[in-house]
Amino acid sequence: MESDSPQPEFTRAKGTAKWLGRLAALLGLIAALWLVWRENPRMVFDMLRVAGPGLVLAALVHISAMLANAWDWRTLIVDPPRPSLAQMLKVVWIRESINCMLPVARVGGEVVSFRVLRRYGLSGATAAGSLVADIQLTLISQMLCTIASIGYLLSHSEVGAFRLAANLAWGVVVFAPLLLLFSLLHHASPFERMARLLNRVAGGHLTALIGHSAGVDQAIGSIWQRRGTVLRYLFIWQPVQTVATGMELYVAMHFLGGSMTVVQAVVFESLIQAVSSAAFFVPGALGVQEGGFVLIGAALGLDPPLCLALAGARRVRDLLIYIPGLLAWQHGEARSEPSAAHATEAATVTVSRTQRPSTDRGARD
Repeated sequence: MESDSPQPEFTRAKGTAKWLGRLAALLGLIAALWLVWRENPRMVFDMLRVAGPGLVLAALVHISAMLANAWDWRTLIVDPPRPSLAQMLKVVWIRESINCMLPVARVGGEVVSFRVLRRYGLSGATAAGSLVADIQLTLISQMLCTIASIGYLLSHSEVGAFRLAANLAWGVVVFAPLLLLFSLLHHASPFERMARLLNRVAGGHLTALIGHSAGVDQAIGSIWQRRGTVLRYLFIWQPVQTVATGMELYVAMHFLGGSMTVVQAVVFESLIQAVSSAAFFVPGALGVQEGGFVLIGAALGLDPPLCLALAGARRVRDLLIYIPGLLAWQHGEARSEPSAAHATEAATVTVSRTQRPSTDRGARD
């Protein structure tokens, strides 16, 4: 008898997504190499070689940005047990590492961070609610920073930069309504509605899922009702995170021998984040990020080789910070598997001991 399970279709779709991700990564890598080859590769590599240990220092500056993200995400969680700041920093580290280094369309990091939060003792609704709210608020803050950065380009740059700023502004116009819809989506209880639909399709076998999904919707709604927390997230902690990442560019530029003000570094970083987010389907924004560095750098008056060296410094950061993050994720997964197996074994023993007396009584009767 044939099974109605959608598992084969899901596996096929998952395999197709992985294949497309790898193809996008390959094309992006080719584009990045072409950009470097086109813009005097010897000069680019010489700047990176001279910068040397300075690029390591610039990479370590990124920890301050992750720390700011860990703090603002933690403020969204009020139900005990509330993870410590160190635990939230690890969650942010693993999430960024997976989203940047693996072909997961910037979704895999969210899934793994949910599992890590669950291991820290959070309920499913609380973990999922904080995760969704963090994504919503991050996107809103990123849009605000992008708009401010476009304004800076329009007021401080020349004709070529004006054209770039105009194109970026059109991108904001296109994506702003979608972002607004995503931000207001929690009012429609989307998770509960989806669970009810799945329950009807499954003939009523997923009733318990409706309760869990409604809990997620309630958790998201309760976060948005804390207006003080939301406003501090948007206008204090997220800008601190953007400035910290901008300082990473500022330090790297210093060791590469270029010149850039802190404000220009923050504007540069805000626009690079917008470009990388738009290219979420390309693993690590390979090629897209390098092209963004060249275009945005040119608008700020920087030479293409220097921009590509700065993009190379960002890749050095990825290797130094995110490869250890992937190892930390795998180490945590390896430690959790024996614990889960032990819990399953203990539950099995408990059930068997509970059922044995009734079985013995039945035999005696």
